[in-house]
Amino acid sequence: MSDGHTLLDTPEPGPRGRAPLLIGGGLAFVLLATVGATAGWVLAGPDEPSPTDPPAAAASTALTSAPAPTSAAPSSAPPVTVAPTTPWTTAPAASSKPPTGYVTVPDLVGDGFEGVRSDLRDRKLGWRLIFGTGLGEKVERLDPAPGTRVSHGTTVKVYVAGPAPEAEVPDLDDYDCADAAATIVERGFYPRYRTGRVGKVRSQDPEPDVTRHWNDEVAISCGGEE
Repeated sequence: MSDGHTLLDTPEPGPRGRAPLLIGGGLAFVLLATVGATAGWVLAGPDEPSPTDPPAAAASTALTSAPAPTSAAPSSAPPVTVAPTTPWTTAPAASSKPPTGYVTVPDLVGDGFEGVRSDLRDRKLGWRLIFGTGLGEKVERLDPAPGTRVSHGTTVKVYVAGPAPEAEVPDLDDYDCADAAATIVERGFYPRYRTGRVGKVRSQDPEPDVTRHWNDEVAISCGGEE
């Protein structure tokens, strides 16, 4: 029992605010953890696993984010081809000799016409003496010109400075016709056949030992026994 002056028993107040503080601190910790995880994901980039992800998820992310290998694009340049190498050959040296059956006209200008005639004959070339009106027996020019390649038997015109000299007609009696013709040519004349070219010489014109000029004709008559 109590009287009017006696106060009622009331519980002592304990420390205030501890429960709210504990709840607030827990919420703050959760918020900080969430913000930290989000900041770490942003900084790491979308291709890197979050620190909060389990190891299996991180491995899966690494595998799926790797770029697939691509095949090399075909080259647009055309294929290079190498041309076959031509074997090096050495050109054959030019021969200074004319081919068989040909001969080069020699340079005989300035020589005496008789020597020129002999040289042409040795080379199996023909000749035709053309005498001039000047002086001397030297050759002034040849046609074909010296150095020209001609075939055997070609007649070369020999131009002599002076007129045709005199020569004596040989005695051809009883010569074989072919031998008589060769002798006439050797003496500077031209043979003329009256009755053929076989047999023995029976007559001739002009008569033996008559004087004529080079390039004149000597006629012979051949026949009978050879």
